[in-house]
Amino acid sequence: MKDASTGKKLKAKRGTDWDRLRQMSDAAMHAAVEADPDAHPTDEAFWEDAKVVMPRRKEVITIRLDADLLAWFRQQPGYQTRINAILRTFMNAHAHK
Repeated sequence: MKDASTGKKLKAKRGTDWDRLRQMSDAAMHAAVEADPDAHPTDEAFWEDAKVVMPRRKEVITIRLDADLLAWFRQQPGYQTRINAILRTFMNAHAHK
């Protein structure tokens, strides 16, 4: 998408547009969810065997990382969670050894 006045490419907004959602009626919100191909309704049977899974306790540590590596991770919110997930994936891939 391009800006009409400048012709420059516009950056797509990321994340949720909370202001727009707050202004939507319940009926409009329901219609939007129904139209979403990724939204799958659930029923009582779906929740019968559901269990609450508490997150594991995290340890606070100090770790030294290359500045450019850390800057790359910090570009997105939740970078510490992503680092943890990457390390866990590596651990699980090598657990059999």
